[in-house]
Amino acid sequence: MNYRVQPTAQVDDRAEIGAGSSVWELAQIREGAKLGEGCVVGRGAYVGTGVQIGNNVKLQNYALVYEPAELGDGVFVGPAVVLTNDHNPRSVDPDGRQKRGGDWEAVGVKVAEGASLGARSVCVAPVRIGRWAMVAAGAVVTKDVPDFALVVGVPARQIGWVGRSGVRLTEQTEPGVWKCPQSGALYEEKDGVLGERGA
Repeated sequence: MNYRVQPTAQVDDRAEIGAGSSVWELAQIREGAKLGEGCVVGRGAYVGTGVQIGNNVKLQNYALVYEPAELGDGVFVGPAVVLTNDHNPRSVDPDGRQKRGGDWEAVGVKVAEGASLGARSVCVAPVRIGRWAMVAAGAVVTKDVPDFALVVGVPARQIGWVGRSGVRLTEQTEPGVWKCPQSGALYEEKDGVLGERGA
């Protein structure tokens, strides 16, 4: 075994865990889940059946990632984040009978490469969080988040842009050009879409 699992964690035999990954106390990883290399699954975190997780992903303590979520490489999921999976959650059907696994259609959250979800944020499926986007702590995401967008609030709304460093970008004198104050990298905005200059 080329990964580490603490004795109190529950990792199903049908889950795949990549090399160099760590699964900490009381975490649960369900059947069919696939984690890439170098992942960290914090205390009490939950990874649902068949969830797909890329390389170097961090799930902080008590994060709940319900199927059929997909997380790209380098995603950060803060403490107590929830990725939901039901359009219309109900315990029972209209006749009062308890719903079972086949009585509803699961919908997923997709989190693209490098994106970060702040502590206690909630992503209400189905939504996509774009590449290198940042969701502020406590935000509730109910619609897709563009690449490099910074979103805050309930419901979440965009208030700016962030770069790969996670630092808020500053607008330059050249129209549509944004700069990372930490790395100096330049980004270009066109029709509400931000991309890396030269990419």
